[in-house]
Amino acid sequence: MLLEELRKSVLEANLELVRRGLVLYTFGNASGVDRKQGLVVIKPSGVDYDELRPEHMVVTDLNGKIVEGTLRPSSDLDTHTLLYREFAEIGAVVHTHSEYATSFAQAGMAIPALGTTHADYFYGPVPVTEELTDEAIGGRYVHETGLAIVNRFKGIDPLAVPACLVAGHAPFVWGRTPHDAAHNAVVLEAVARMAYRTLTLQANCKGVSQALLDRHYFRKHGASATYGQSG
Repeated sequence: MLLEELRKSVLEANLELVRRGLVLYTFGNASGVDRKQGLVVIKPSGVDYDELRPEHMVVTDLNGKIVEGTLRPSSDLDTHTLLYREFAEIGAVVHTHSEYATSFAQAGMAIPALGTTHADYFYGPVPVTEELTDEAIGGRYVHETGLAIVNRFKGIDPLAVPACLVAGHAPFVWGRTPHDAAHNAVVLEAVARMAYRTLTLQANCKGVSQALLDRHYFRKHGASATYGQSG
């Protein structure tokens, strides 16, 4: 069986989304990439999470061609593979329809950086894409979804802001590993929930200052990070 360890970590990322309440029924998916081999491991389409096993994961190349697996891959495969091709430093992608992050996506609103919880993980607002055109929706829809994300991230470091809201749809989140991507998806939902409540209380909230954003983001990220234990 190809990529046995990556299959296990991708499965665990998918199950983490369920444990944290980010997916309903068979919604959502997680994938991981082996950069050395140029292969992607992704959840199969429409299989109940209780039944998922490492051997059920589907292996494809970076263009979505199935290399190993008897089940159909996630219907969002073309978005995942495009993100891997365009964002060379990411190692995993997660897609959910989590309630609060999806609410911002449906409203066509970015999630603003309103406080330090957001700043610990996202160096600025979590952006929202442009709406897909009728032509894009009627054509290679899943591929076009990936293009909308990539186009929105021109000038944004995808590792500094590891998530994007697809307008009218839902969030896509990523990280260096499947665990990181799932972790970021859980945090995204938490900050989306807090942002919704904050904006309900104070619609004109100015958000976190640049100094506080810098302080909190860089204490956890980069060469000078001080959060957690070293070694």
